[in-house]
Amino acid sequence: MTQLILGKKKKSILYLILIFGLGLTLFPFLWMISTSFKPENAIFIKTLNLLPDNFTLEHYFKLFNEINFGKHFINSLMVSLGITIFGLVINSMAAYAFAKINFPRKNRLFILLLITMMVPMQTTMIPSFYILKQLGLLNTFSGLIIPAGASVYGIFLIRQFMLSIPNSLIEAARIDGCSEWYIFWKIVIPLSRPVLATMTIFTFLSAWNEFLFPLIILREEAKYTLPLALATLNGQFNTDWGLLMAGSVVIIIPVIIVFLLVQKHYIKGLTAGSVKG
Repeated sequence: MTQLILGKKKKSILYLILIFGLGLTLFPFLWMISTSFKPENAIFIKTLNLLPDNFTLEHYFKLFNEINFGKHFINSLMVSLGITIFGLVINSMAAYAFAKINFPRKNRLFILLLITMMVPMQTTMIPSFYILKQLGLLNTFSGLIIPAGASVYGIFLIRQFMLSIPNSLIEAARIDGCSEWYIFWKIVIPLSRPVLATMTIFTFLSAWNEFLFPLIILREEAKYTLPLALATLNGQFNTDWGLLMAGSVVIIIPVIIVFLLVQKHYIKGLTAGSVKG
């Protein structure tokens, strides 16, 4: 009986800690959403009020009518979807080759690929900029999408999942005369939906929030993605915080939608294949 009571107390304490952590995590987001609906003179009052007394949409109207945030939203959507789709195709094909196709020095090449993950992205920006300049891809969306297509982490994660697919299934398809393309698209890809859903979230979120690379590649303000456009709202001497918070709310909406669409495969994709090397 005593152990049962102690067990309930431990669970209660654990739940309180989790609720407290959840509150700390959600508070900045709630404050951001609340601020985006407050008039300018109500943002910095001393009383903490998450529910606006005077509800207003002026910041959102200004955001889309005066600053043309809708254009930047479309730019970000095009770039993020392009990187996500292109990346899934390239990474899944490379992962299939490393997982299910035997070719000379496969393991050494894969280890070399993993070593590149230790190289900071900032060190490759100057070579990437020079290559894109020579190819005439500066200030273009293609210049943002193509370099981000191949991801070492994406290849690694998808490969680990594909290793869990039985080799007997692949061999049976080959004996039946199926080509590697047929096996890849019709057998392996449908079985890899959980990990592809996970990579969709990771890739889309990374592309949607990317700031530094678009800042280097893009020159025209009309082609700015949302993070760049949001940075322009932060003035040198004065910042319209209501407008800035409204822009931040707009930025997080697509990420939430993408996560809700693929969430049922998310955890399964993270854990499946994790025991195979």
